Amino acid sequence: MELEQLKYPVGRHQSKDEYGIIEIETFVHTIRVFPSQLKAAVKDISEDQLNAPYRPEGWTVRQVVHHVADSHMNAILRFKMALTENNPIIKPYDEAAFAKLHDYDLPIEPSLSIIESVHQKWMLLLSGMKPASFMQTYFHPQHQITFTLQQALATYDWHCRHHLAHVNLVVR
Repeated sequence: MELEQLKYPVGRHQSKDEYGIIEIETFVHTIRVFPSQLKAAVKDISEDQLNAPYRPEGWTVRQVVHHVADSHMNAILRFKMALTENNPIIKPYDEAAFAKLHDYDLPIEPSLSIIESVHQKWMLLLSGMKPASFMQTYFHPQHQITFTLQQALATYDWHCRHHLAHVNLVVR
């Protein structure tokens, strides 16, 4: 498999300005089912697989799971800020530096629990949003871009599928 395919097994994320209701429903479905899909993917994972990178010089499965927990905690906070403030400036973070912190050495179960809980809250938040709510925005200072919540939802749909594919590269 080529390096590009290992890095982006579901392809690179392609953002659009607007998404239709069917696309948004698909993204919400991904957020709903992702925790169980990830849990199933790592159910019988060996310690060697857990500590194996999905590509040369890539993160290990353990790091990917911990990263998803951190990322999705940030995601729900970004959604909540966009829903309660006028185009808030979100706080970016250094994902690669996070992956080197000592908590990424933990077993993956705490992060799987975080992912499950965050997604449960996220689903309740999403279910209460009106179509116009998906046009609320936040500003990402690192990228110098204003994102609508529908664009953010599309990004996190991709993020779920992207990292699940990384895990599956190792465990399958």
